[in-house]
Amino acid sequence: MSDTVHAWIGAGDAARLLGVTRATLYAYVSRGFIRSQAAAGATRERMYAHDDVTRLRRRTEERRAPDKAAAHALQWGMPVLESSIALIDGRSLYYRGVDTAVLARSRSLEDVAALIWSVPLDAQPPPAVRRTAAPLRSSAPFVARAQSMLAAAAADDPLAMDLRPAHVAASGLRIVRLLAMSATGAASAARSVDLVLARKWGVGARGADIVRAALVLCADHELNVSSFTARCVASAGSHPYAVVIAGLSALEGPKHGGAGARVEAMLESIRRSRPLRAAVSARLRRGETIDGFGHPLYRDGDPRARLLLEMLGERYATSAEYRFIVEFVRAATAATREQPNLDFALAAVARVLKLPPGSPLMLFAIGRSVGWIGHALEQYATGQLIRPRARYVGVPPAVALG
Repeated sequence: MSDTVHAWIGAGDAARLLGVTRATLYAYVSRGFIRSQAAAGATRERMYAHDDVTRLRRRTEERRAPDKAAAHALQWGMPVLESSIALIDGRSLYYRGVDTAVLARSRSLEDVAALIWSVPLDAQPPPAVRRTAAPLRSSAPFVARAQSMLAAAAADDPLAMDLRPAHVAASGLRIVRLLAMSATGAASAARSVDLVLARKWGVGARGADIVRAALVLCADHELNVSSFTARCVASAGSHPYAVVIAGLSALEGPKHGGAGARVEAMLESIRRSRPLRAAVSARLRRGETIDGFGHPLYRDGDPRARLLLEMLGERYATSAEYRFIVEFVRAATAATREQPNLDFALAAVARVLKLPPGSPLMLFAIGRSVGWIGHALEQYATGQLIRPRARYVGVPPAVALG
């Protein structure tokens, strides 16, 4: 578990973690280093953001012992880059200060793109998006098809290397729509990506609303491995198409967006098992995992999963597949003491809406491409190359020569 599980802690605990007095803690708060909020109830006590305390402590350790700090620099809970796109506070996820639960119920992916990119998309004519090359065969994996299409589109786009924000946003819109075309086989993309997907997948109005919400909830999640990869590529000055191609390569890994495939396979294999609690227990006894449960950044469960499952319940309460999902969640939660995460929720959406195989990764990739473009815009603005140093632990040169 990450040390961000307990999102808010008391003054005594915060001071002890930092090794400072309460007066120094209050000074850190006043200088904006640590967030605080009033404690619940009538008490006048205040609570302090655990991740801020941990981050400040590690920065202190870095100054005192650089080698020790370097060993942990890229692990959970230690941000290495600043971003104003997404905030994870341990209970909720926000895009530029707006709760994603609100955005998912009320906004399109294009609206969220305008928010994350900080570019008024309505002022731009919608780019014409059509295939620029023959796609790979339909049996090829989604990521391979998408990367092939993006590479061809980049070669055909004379403004691909124009990295001014408005032009990057125009390329971003084109990229998002190309991903939707790659997912569905559509020859062109309409203005609203969620409608393209919903129509091609035949999910109707109630399903379209859930597809839209899933895309919005996938748009960004701070510096996950694919977003960090995207920023590294952008820092080299590469164009947005290359940024998203790289992000896709990281996303499809089974420890990231590719985890949805394992959830799909798990649900399919256990669908006919009864009672489910016994089937879940048997799975654990065999040393198999219950995929799609638990997230180190959320103490009370992944809010993205919670919202998608709520929306499924609101629209598909009588569905046999939805009832199976609810029963499975109860059994898995009882066995693991963990709550569903986004990977599980996307697989549940795919199962209840009867989406094509592999659609959890497709939804994830199309939504997350908005975040990758947002991170590229932030990185372009800095003009800096991301170039960490390595701490050499190999054979010393003198020994090698001897």
